[in-house]
Amino acid sequence: MALVVQKYGGTSVGSVERIQAVADRICKTAREGNSLVVVVSAMGKTTDTLVKLAKEISNNPCRREMDMLLSTGEQVTIALLSMALQELGQPAISLTGAQVGIVTEAEHSRARILQICTDRIESHLNKGEIVVVAGFQGVSNTANLEFTTLGRGGSDTSAVALAASLKADRCEIYTDVPGILTTDPRLVPSAQLMSEITADEMLELASLGAKVLHPRAVEIARNYGMPLIVLSSWSDRPGTKVVSRLPQPRSLQGMEIAKAVDGVEIDRDQAKIALLRVPDFPGVAASLFGEISNQNIDVDLIIQSIHEGNTNDIAFTVVNRVLQPAEAVAEAIAPSLRTHPTAVDEAEVIVDRKIAKVTISGAGMIGRPGIAAKMFKTLADAQINIQMISTSEVKVSCVIDEADCDRALHLLSLAFDIDLSSQKEITKSQYQGKHPPVRGVALDTNQARIAIRHVPDTPGMAAQIFLLLAKKNISVDAIIQSQRCHVINDVPTRDIAFTVNQNDADLACRAIAELNEKIGCGQVSGDTAIAKLSVVGAGMLGHPGVAAKFFAALSQEQINIQMITTSEIKISCVISEAEGVKGLKAVHEAFNLSGKERINIPA
Repeated sequence: MALVVQKYGGTSVGSVERIQAVADRICKTAREGNSLVVVVSAMGKTTDTLVKLAKEISNNPCRREMDMLLSTGEQVTIALLSMALQELGQPAISLTGAQVGIVTEAEHSRARILQICTDRIESHLNKGEIVVVAGFQGVSNTANLEFTTLGRGGSDTSAVALAASLKADRCEIYTDVPGILTTDPRLVPSAQLMSEITADEMLELASLGAKVLHPRAVEIARNYGMPLIVLSSWSDRPGTKVVSRLPQPRSLQGMEIAKAVDGVEIDRDQAKIALLRVPDFPGVAASLFGEISNQNIDVDLIIQSIHEGNTNDIAFTVVNRVLQPAEAVAEAIAPSLRTHPTAVDEAEVIVDRKIAKVTISGAGMIGRPGIAAKMFKTLADAQINIQMISTSEVKVSCVIDEADCDRALHLLSLAFDIDLSSQKEITKSQYQGKHPPVRGVALDTNQARIAIRHVPDTPGMAAQIFLLLAKKNISVDAIIQSQRCHVINDVPTRDIAFTVNQNDADLACRAIAELNEKIGCGQVSGDTAIAKLSVVGAGMLGHPGVAAKFFAALSQEQINIQMITTSEIKISCVISEAEGVKGLKAVHEAFNLSGKERINIPA
C-alpha cells in the first residue's frame, strides 16, 4: 500500500461537476489500495473575488484580516469535496491547515512553513479515511495561533510539505495542462509535454514564468527527495516526473527556513577571455560563439553587461586546456568588429589565466533577499575583489583572483555553515542518466533592469549595494558586472546591472540613489521595457553550441541582446520586451522543442 498526496488547483475544482469528477479520480486511486491525503485550492476565481470584496471595503486592507478572509476559500472546497467522496461511499474528512497541524511563521500573507504535526492526519489515515486538506494556509507558531496564508502557489507548497512530513511515496500535482511543457502553451501552442525534468531545471523554469509549479514546492521536493509528478485533471496521461537528487539528511523542523545554501565549490581550472568595445548590434554574440562551437570548445560562464554608447563587452570563461583555441577565435573575430559600420572604438581582446570561480548553490535561494549579498560581503570583508558575477535561481558564481580561492572557499563555508567534507557526497548524488542540452525555454516579462554606472572597483561595493536591497526586502534576479574599467578621479570603476521584479523597480532605484551619495557612483537608471528569455537544460555541460544556437536564433530575427548571464544549466538574455514573444518562438523552434499536438487549456 502506498501513501499518496494529491493536490488539485482552483480550475480543477471550479464547479460542483468538477469537484465530483475529482472525487471519482480520488476514489479510483483509493480502490487501487492507496492511502490518500488530498490538498485543494479555492474553487475557480474565489480568491480573486474575495480580494475584490476586500478592496471595496479598504484600499489598504490589514494583512491579518486578509488572511482570515482568504483562508475561507479553501474551506468551502474541502467541505464540498469531502461530501462528494462520502456520497461515493468513501470515508473522508476535511481539515483546515490549522487542524492538520501546518505550523508557520507569524508572517501574514507570505508565511513559510516551519513544521507539520502529522499525528491527526495519521490517525484518520489509519481509520481508512481520505484526509482532505485546505491548501495555502496554516497557523502561526505564536501563543495566539493566528491564521496565516502562504502566498502565491501556497497549495502546491502545502501538498509537497505534507508529503515530505508524512514520508509519502509520492506527491501528485493535478493541474489544467497535461504536465510540464517546453514553454508557455498560451504563447507557443506547439509546446510539447516533457516526460521528465530535474528539480534544478524546474526551479529555473518555475522562477522564469512557468506557472505550473511554484518554486517553493519544488524546493521542498528537491531538499527532501520527494518524488513529484505533475498530471492533468482532465485526462489519464502520464504527466511529467520531477526528479530530485538523493537528498542529504535534513531535519523536518524549520522546513522552509532551513539552510538556503547547501554547497560551496571552487573551480581553479578557469581562464577568462573578454572582448571590450564590441559594436552593439544583433549577431555579434552569435558570430563569436558560433565559431567557438565550430571548434568544439565548451564555454562555462558568459557575461554581457549593459551597453555603453554603441558598444558592449562580452566575457566568457573556459577550462585552461582550450584557452589557446578560444583566444585564437576571439582574436580572429575582433578585426571584423573593428570595421563594422557602427564601430566607434577598436574592439580589444583581453585574457586572464589567473582566475578561479567560486560558487554557492542551494534550492533555498529563490525569493530570499540577501543570499548573494552575504556572499559578496564575506568576500569583501576578506578584501577579495569580484571580477565577474553570474547568478541563477540555484547558484551564484563569482570570478576572483586564483590566489584568493582557498581563502574564499574556507570563509564562505563558514558563513553559510557548510561542512566541506560533505561536498564530495553531494557531488556523488548528481542526477542519473542522460539529459538533453535544452529542456525548455522561458520568457519573463515581469522584470525591470537597474543599471549603476561607474561603481568603484574595490572590495565591498557589490556587498553594500545588495545588502541594502536585501534590507528593503527586494529580491534580485540576474546580476551582471561589466568588464570595462573606467578611471574616475583616479579610482577604477565598473558598471553593475541587475534585474528585479517590476513592482520593486522604483523602490530599488530610490534605494540605490540614496546609497550613491555615500559611495559615489555615477548615474542610476531603471528600464521596465525588457524581457528575460532563457533556455534551461541539465545536459548543457559537454554540449558545445547551445549558446551559439540560442544567440543565432535571436540574430536571425534581428533581436539585439542587451545582457547575457549563464550558469551550468541556464543561459539568459535580456532583450526588448516588445520582441519577447517573437524571440521565445524563434528559440523554441531552434531547439526543435515543438510537438505535433496543440495544447488546449480549459478556461
